[in-house]
Amino acid sequence: MKRVDDFLYEKESYKIRGACFEVWKRFGSAYKESIYHKALAKEFKERRLPFKDEKLIDVIYKGEKVGVYRPDFIIADAIIVEIKATPFLGKEDEKRFWHYIRGSEFKLGFLINFGGKKLEIRRRIYEKARTKYQRISA
Repeated sequence: MKRVDDFLYEKESYKIRGACFEVWKRFGSAYKESIYHKALAKEFKERRLPFKDEKLIDVIYKGEKVGVYRPDFIIADAIIVEIKATPFLGKEDEKRFWHYIRGSEFKLGFLINFGGKKLEIRRRIYEKARTKYQRISA
């Protein structure tokens, strides 16, 4: 059985999900990505979630910078949030997002889609990074 204290960035994750549901309740799937982006920024502020908006981060390969990536948000200097407004999330969206997490220093990411029939929230943990995190915090 999974212990509650093993949940990576539990409080922040809860607030991120809550902000997404609040925006979804107001807008549904009717708008383009930039509108959801601005609405989420407002919700993050109201929930006192520290965030950076579209900050460039390095993509690392074997310890060397090979490029940059610009996620929609970085929450609490620890969590990547990428938003979409498409009818559905495809395998390519998932794959690309996974590689962004893997190629960065971040352990946790949210891929959120406002454009479908229902709100899609995918929470992804990069296990190797999580293992490091658990060793450091133990």
